[in-house]
Amino acid sequence: MNQKALEKDAMRVLKETSRTFYIPITFLKKDLKKAVANAYLIMRALDEIEDNEHPEVTNGLKHDILMETGSLLKEEAFPNGRYLELLEPVRQYLPEVTLRMNDWISLLPSGAKNIVCNAASEMAFGMAKWAKANWQVRTKEDLDDYTYYVAGLVGVMLSDLWEWDSKVKTDRELAIGYGRGLQAVNILRNKKEDLEKRGVSFIPDGWTLEDLFNYSEENLRKADLYMKDITKRSIMLFCRLPLALAHKTLNTLKEGKEKMSRSEVEETVKEILAE
Repeated sequence: MNQKALEKDAMRVLKETSRTFYIPITFLKKDLKKAVANAYLIMRALDEIEDNEHPEVTNGLKHDILMETGSLLKEEAFPNGRYLELLEPVRQYLPEVTLRMNDWISLLPSGAKNIVCNAASEMAFGMAKWAKANWQVRTKEDLDDYTYYVAGLVGVMLSDLWEWDSKVKTDRELAIGYGRGLQAVNILRNKKEDLEKRGVSFIPDGWTLEDLFNYSEENLRKADLYMKDITKRSIMLFCRLPLALAHKTLNTLKEGKEKMSRSEVEETVKEILAE
């Protein structure tokens, strides 16, 4: 597959994997769009290992695969043969996005590669730690640690990419809050499914639902502040859509509903584009 065909195929996989992020990524331009699209695919590849529910993909295997992958992502040239060999025992239980990690790395613009691969490596090591601990979140510090590794560091990576491509500088702690806020809303939305399917709860011991709502709102306030440093319209649109959906999802959950309707999501997209 030539470069152009591979780029097009990457956007296909992105769209099939997550329409929520596919839409805002299309707002970005040229190299930044390519960097963020493939960064998302790389991190989704790791997420599909961590979240895998097949009984053959044990927590011990997840830990080992994620730890080794974290090390491979540090290498100057990603060793795809070693990566695929690592996945071989559970290959049949993994999706396309995970098996094609090398393709997504190969599509990263040269100036963005270290930023993305270093962040993905840190994520892999953090996910490995939490897989080994069976995601036993006991305290607020545990929740902060988990949400940092799966989302907060993505905020930092994106900020590094904004500066690399567009000289847009943002606050690191607010970037972490942006990622944490989106993840906290996901935790609220998926808490029943996480408990039933995975036997996992990300709610600290002694916390009420109201505590988790407050945690989400605290971090979404940081996300709102994060937006104030972004002056480039395409980046602003990218960041604003997931944030608007997170705010609206939080309000929906407070009303006792399970999720936003498709029409509400589509209306939100229209509102953001009209601004």
